[in-house]
Amino acid sequence: MSTLRNKVQLIGNLGNDPEIVKLESGKTLAKFSIATNESYKNAKGELVKDTQWHNVVAWGKTAEVIEKYLTKGKEIAIEGKLTSRSYDDKEGVKRYITEVVCNEMVMLGAK
Repeated sequence: MSTLRNKVQLIGNLGNDPEIVKLESGKTLAKFSIATNESYKNAKGELVKDTQWHNVVAWGKTAEVIEKYLTKGKEIAIEGKLTSRSYDDKEGVKRYITEVVCNEMVMLGAK
């Protein structure tokens, strides 16, 4: 059960081309966002579409596959864990971000 403590699975579409960072250590980092969509009917019976955006980061071989094959609009399934961190922006303001650290990825569809 310990593997279920912080596990995220999402299927969605890339909102932009992945940002690829090559670190001095030789590691590759891929950063991108994916949109997940949900539809439901409200109290009036109207169809409502809800889109949620998720920040995703991937490292190593997974990042290299993402760099090679994924572009804006592609549908993917990812699995990973949620992480939160803070950083200071250019104006010195502390910012907080929650990301999914992707450890597995499957490309879906033939787009």
